[in-house]
Amino acid sequence: MNRWAFGLGTLGRDGLAALVSMFLMFYLSDVLDISGAQFAAISGVMVAMRIFDAVNDPFMGVVVDNTRSRWGKFKPWILLGAVAWAGASLLMFADLGVRGWGYVVLFTVVYLVYEVSYTINDISFWSMLPALTEDQAERERVGAVARICANIGLFAVVVGILPVTSALAPVLGSDEAAWFAVVCVLAVVMLAFQAITLIFAKEQVTAKEPERTRVLELFGVIGRNDQLLWVTLSMVLFMTGYGITTSLGVYYFKYIVGDEGAYSIFAAILAVAQITALVCFPLISKRLRRGQIHLLASALMAAGYVVFLFAGTSLPVTGVAGVLLFSGQGMIQLLMVMFIADSVEYGELKLGRRNESVTFSIQPFIYKLSNAFAVAVVGATVLWTGLDTATSAADVTPGHAWLFRMSMMVVPMLLVVVSYLVMRAKYVLDEERYAAILAELTRRRADA
Repeated sequence: MNRWAFGLGTLGRDGLAALVSMFLMFYLSDVLDISGAQFAAISGVMVAMRIFDAVNDPFMGVVVDNTRSRWGKFKPWILLGAVAWAGASLLMFADLGVRGWGYVVLFTVVYLVYEVSYTINDISFWSMLPALTEDQAERERVGAVARICANIGLFAVVVGILPVTSALAPVLGSDEAAWFAVVCVLAVVMLAFQAITLIFAKEQVTAKEPERTRVLELFGVIGRNDQLLWVTLSMVLFMTGYGITTSLGVYYFKYIVGDEGAYSIFAAILAVAQITALVCFPLISKRLRRGQIHLLASALMAAGYVVFLFAGTSLPVTGVAGVLLFSGQGMIQLLMVMFIADSVEYGELKLGRRNESVTFSIQPFIYKLSNAFAVAVVGATVLWTGLDTATSAADVTPGHAWLFRMSMMVVPMLLVVVSYLVMRAKYVLDEERYAAILAELTRRRADA
């Protein structure tokens, strides 16, 4: 039951999150058509807000870990965050009749509310995962279902956003109205699937908590968990590269390939590749150790970036590159969730307390910090290559096209390689080490 009750909760939430993380900048530059100065200002606001909110994530983790209620410590915050997040998303894409620099001010306020509410939901939701099971194999299965559902929701948006909004715009009277209609649907879907988790997911792992975690202890909980810190560094590098590539994707097909319609076809191919990798992950994990899977996935991504770089405007070659890239990406993203989850037991062994939410507050911290870095690169790339004023591929010079490719493909490839090397050198929680930790914790809990 937990496998599906938890997994289905990601279906709507990742679709709504993808709309903002991957298409908000395109919406601002190509739908609202704000000025270059306003685009630069909003890019700066998004970077600053993401970093500010990322730093606050561990404090939210303390709040969740200290929650004691009849519904547990996770579900009250999942509900509150989901409702507030849906409302902020609607406001972000609603036509409130404000334009110019007044819109920049309004956007700043709404974006802050969006970030905070997303934090509340994300930390409480994902930190429930270690409480569902301590069995590594079952944890992988729960995580795989969650990532598969998340990617179905995500790629439904990636594949459908441009054709759906193009079809709705004539019916609703404007592109802005079409995008707002999509957001309304996504918000409802997100709340519906989150309700499944709230009603049916049940905590199975409990540990005696000697006392509440004080805010001053927060930095010790994170700082003394060296394995969590190495996972954090590795994943920030990886997700920054991934975020750069995905955020520049729609620009790539519109201004480099010159075929905006091909973006949805390409995204559909990537969806199949990534979801297939996630479906096969439990089978692969029976034959390969996690370290071997990580090496294989990183090699696939590196090869994909090389093929992508020299694909030119060939859509078949670009498709091959995409399959390599996103097959590897799907496996690595699931591995990173497992690495963080296993750090919960490692931290419990070292510190004598089980801080699921503080530990998993690192995941949204990673996503936000890496997204802030990615937004900075994307914003600079759009401005440096003149895409903010371009109307078609004919307006982009060959030099600017190669600068764009360097940002979208070479920089992310280097980040993926360095991310793997960090984990290879510093992460020690392999299968044997985790089993020994779990055995020791079982003995301690029995004694207690």
